[in-house]
Amino acid sequence: MRVVPSRPSDAVPTQPSRELRTFANPRPGRRYEVSFECPEFTCVCPMTGQPDFATLRIRYVPDRLCVELKSLKQYLWSFRDEGAFHEDVTNRILDDLVAVLQPLEMTIEGDFKVRGGIHTVVTVRHAPPVN
Repeated sequence: MRVVPSRPSDAVPTQPSRELRTFANPRPGRRYEVSFECPEFTCVCPMTGQPDFATLRIRYVPDRLCVELKSLKQYLWSFRDEGAFHEDVTNRILDDLVAVLQPLEMTIEGDFKVRGGIHTVVTVRHAPPVN
């Protein structure tokens, strides 16, 4: 194993980005699931301009590619000041990840904090077509 020292520029992302980076699946012949829990997702209510907070749960079965985590963090950060309905932002994240990764399966759950007495959970899925 080779250890590469961190540089200050590698330590913390400096700005949000919509660029999702990938790397080759290290076990392309094996079916396995990758899960991420992102408890600090934020966007803005398009009606009131107030912040919305959510935990995103992303699960996918990779095909040829996996998502690189720093780019995923910067990508999710890019929604912070953007107005978006819960349903739309959850679907957009799924669409963007599927377009880049082309996974065998993917599920994203947006578990939004209570707002106005309502707790919202949006679950979206991508699966191959059934023949």
